[in-house]
Amino acid sequence: MNVFDEIVVAVLENPKKAPLFSTKERMIMIRALFEGRPNIRVESFRGLLVEFARSRKIRVVIRGLRAISDFEYELQMAFMNRNLCADVETFFMMPSVKYSFLSSSMVREIASFGGPIDDIVPELVARRLRDKIGKQRKVKIPK
Repeated sequence: MNVFDEIVVAVLENPKKAPLFSTKERMIMIRALFEGRPNIRVESFRGLLVEFARSRKIRVVIRGLRAISDFEYELQMAFMNRNLCADVETFFMMPSVKYSFLSSSMVREIASFGGPIDDIVPELVARRLRDKIGKQRKVKIPK
């Protein structure tokens, strides 16, 4: 089902966080995952999401709700974003039940112990995650 003519995957460059993958690495993986989909663009940004959206004339921001615990934070963020920029609306979407319990820190932890991640992330991400963790530890993480 196509809901939007174009989708922009916006990757935040957040200096307050130390992600496992750099912004550039994340963008490369996302672009590879959506290769052949000309209606999906990947861009990075710094600062406020609504300012990024406004600068690109993006009218809708999609946010995922995995659990009730996400809802309170996301609702506050949506109201603040609306306060900052009334032209940008937030749509909430729920993931498949299969992915509703996932978080990046959980996936990273499972991978760091050599646990199976192939069924919870795309193959490209699983491979890069094992490689990155293995390089950090100077060992090969088994598949």
